[in-house]
Amino acid sequence: MKYDYLVVGSGLYGSIFAHEARSHGKKVLVIDKRSNIGGNVFTEVIEGIHVHRYGAHIFHTNNKKVWDYINQFAVFNRFTNAPIANYQGQLYSLPFNMYTFNKMWGVVTPEEAAKKIGEQKKIAVITEPKNLEEQAISLVGTDIYEKLIKGYTEKQWGRPCKELPSFIIKRLPVRFTFDNNYFNALYQGIPMGGYTKMVENLLDGIEVRLNTDYLVNKATLDAQADKVVYTGPIDAYFDYKYGYLEYRSLKFETELLDQPNYQGNAAVNYTDKETPWTRIIEHKWFEFGKDDNGNEVPKTVISREYSSEWKPGDEPYYPVNDEKNEKLYSVYKGLADAEDRVIFGGRLGEYKYYDMDAVITAALDVCVKELEA
Repeated sequence: MKYDYLVVGSGLYGSIFAHEARSHGKKVLVIDKRSNIGGNVFTEVIEGIHVHRYGAHIFHTNNKKVWDYINQFAVFNRFTNAPIANYQGQLYSLPFNMYTFNKMWGVVTPEEAAKKIGEQKKIAVITEPKNLEEQAISLVGTDIYEKLIKGYTEKQWGRPCKELPSFIIKRLPVRFTFDNNYFNALYQGIPMGGYTKMVENLLDGIEVRLNTDYLVNKATLDAQADKVVYTGPIDAYFDYKYGYLEYRSLKFETELLDQPNYQGNAAVNYTDKETPWTRIIEHKWFEFGKDDNGNEVPKTVISREYSSEWKPGDEPYYPVNDEKNEKLYSVYKGLADAEDRVIFGGRLGEYKYYDMDAVITAALDVCVKELEA
């Protein structure tokens, strides 16, 4: 059988491209080396709870076009991300807001909070932030940086904050209001029935082969399609001929607990450096403690999340977008641009950290160029 498109990877980018290609009358084959569809948004059901196997995914966007598009494939609940920071047993609100400032300093007005941050910034003598530490202190002061940012960030990235670029934390929400909504996006939520069901709807009617490693069977698979949409690591495609791009990876310890409530919130970040994990996710609270039938779930599932340096064989999660890696990526991108039969897309194919709405936008943009030209 000859296909118009071979799509490598069944995550959001690949699934959207496959859906749109089929809608345009194209014959599509989707393959994935994992035993499941959905890429990193894959959710599996444990005791009626949709467990985010590859880390928490909370959909949020201000783009109505993206929201309307993805709502064709799922109904979203009203989940709002309001994580908690745990620093040595003390709990603080995230994002940083008046609840955080009150707990930290006892201040009760926005003016008092802004004054406290200004005083600490002045003592630190920061005018033009040169790294993540200076950027954080200029945003929220020394106390919040030391307790709620430093330990967590250094665990997450495996590097001292002074060695991390300032742009990593520029999007950090800081509010002088009592607003616990982390993303503050116009549209947000979790697909009811889980992300896997949403991806199944995207891939409805499309041939999918799991447990199929494209790079191991490249020649055979390439011969079956006119063009390839590749969403795997770009350096792996070229057999790492110029070296490895760097990533941060994640490990998860997931437990089913015979109790209804472990921490009372979907996400709790552990911001001290002594705690080995970065956060604990309690998956049932993404759906308000209920199963698909609206029944209260008597048990709970938690996942401890550990950040680690990526090495071959690990799952790549976060690109390390420093100068060295960006330079190496530009070399691989030059090779990719010369591949006229291959479209490189997604977080790994473009070596870029993407929120889910940005993945959808990028996939739809490519579909317009490729399918409607």
